[in-house]
Amino acid sequence: MRPSKRAVDEMRSVSLERAVARYAEGSCLVKFGETHVLCTASLEDKPPMWLRGQGRGWVTAEYAMLPRATASRTRRESTSGKQSGRTQEIQRLIGRSLRAVVDLQMLGERQITVDCDVLQADGGTRTAAITGAWVALHDCLKWMRSRSIIKDMPLRDHIAAVSCGITRGHPVLDLDYIEDSAAETDANFVMTGSGGLVEVQATAEGAIFTEEQLTSMMGLARSGIMRLVDLQKATVA
Repeated sequence: MRPSKRAVDEMRSVSLERAVARYAEGSCLVKFGETHVLCTASLEDKPPMWLRGQGRGWVTAEYAMLPRATASRTRRESTSGKQSGRTQEIQRLIGRSLRAVVDLQMLGERQITVDCDVLQADGGTRTAAITGAWVALHDCLKWMRSRSIIKDMPLRDHIAAVSCGITRGHPVLDLDYIEDSAAETDANFVMTGSGGLVEVQATAEGAIFTEEQLTSMMGLARSGIMRLVDLQKATVA
């Protein structure tokens, strides 16, 4: 039995709320159970310096955890003068995931930055961020098209993510913090709406895992991500 009493293939309650930030071109408050992430998409009318003159745009992401997103206060990274390795890894993952489904040529010489701020953390912050970031990006691009900044939607597909793990020898879907902290294997899967793999992260924490267990986790992840994609479709419809 899982601590949350969920079935092995049961996700936490997930919600996606659009247009929650007044000034952002696109925004989404995503909740995976008690993990809450605010995603805002901001348009800049110029690409990064290294991309200028090439006729294409860029999508990037920044990730941060608020000081009281966890049980005890965490010092803001801005006060220490540098980001942690974890923060850099997660924001690069979010950016890569979003770019996988965007036609950067259609975007023109512009940049969209998606900020993902964790308001409350209970495991799976990066997967929730990716799932909500897609909605914020979608609405930013829709905003651009409504103002004739772009002619067509550069989005080629949906993107969503979910965690899986091995706990007590069994593959399970969508780990909360209690499960994640004790899992023998911790994995994150990022997939497109058409089922393509964008990224797989899997680490043996307490015991090695088998190819069969990895396949089982991927099956759980695929079913969970298809549910998330259905929710994204309903949210932006």
